[in-house]
Amino acid sequence: MDITMDTCNFDNSKVTSKYVKNKPIYDFVKRFADIVCSLVAIILLSPIFIITSIAVKTTSKGPIIFVHKRVGKNEKEIGIYKFRSMVMNAEELIEEFTPEQKAEFQKNFKLENDPRITKVGKFLRKTSLDELPQLFNILKGDLSIVGPRPIVEAETKIYGGYKDMLLSVKPGLTGFWAANGRSNTNYKRRRAMEIYYIKNRSLLFDIKIIFKTIISVFKAEGAK
Repeated sequence: MDITMDTCNFDNSKVTSKYVKNKPIYDFVKRFADIVCSLVAIILLSPIFIITSIAVKTTSKGPIIFVHKRVGKNEKEIGIYKFRSMVMNAEELIEEFTPEQKAEFQKNFKLENDPRITKVGKFLRKTSLDELPQLFNILKGDLSIVGPRPIVEAETKIYGGYKDMLLSVKPGLTGFWAANGRSNTNYKRRRAMEIYYIKNRSLLFDIKIIFKTIISVFKAEGAK
């Protein structure tokens, strides 16, 4: 299976079914792999965790780790861990956005050039290092290595009739959409790609997504 954006037909008529097949063996193997891989990764990457923590703490005020509330499997609220890449009062500064920035933020839930991001934060986002703490989310069981990217409550409305399908599986550190450009795709394509993954998920598909993600990270594709 070629995992490029062209793989997924973005015609909504192709992804209208709400039915998601249960895959108990796949889920068991995937959870086992999540535990082993996240634990090994945390140990091996511990020097990077330490260096990044020092960089965040010494260059801007605020906590090292930012916990963002997202919607997980079966609509469970989960806290996603990230290295803080924004100034401490980031949420309050939304009120200071220009009308154009507010419109962009309401549409995409992010800004192309977000003034709240720190200098270190820009580097962390460009290299995806800000997402390393999510390895602990995987170890806890809130996330999987591969799955739809976790969304905030407001984003569930965008999925409409696909909401139940989206929240029927565990969100992931990376996924079909995340491995294929992320910020370089619009939300309509993102929605279609996430649903496509859920309907076609398999261990082979997951492995291909992981390798594609590694390549995308080294090329810094779509990370903003």
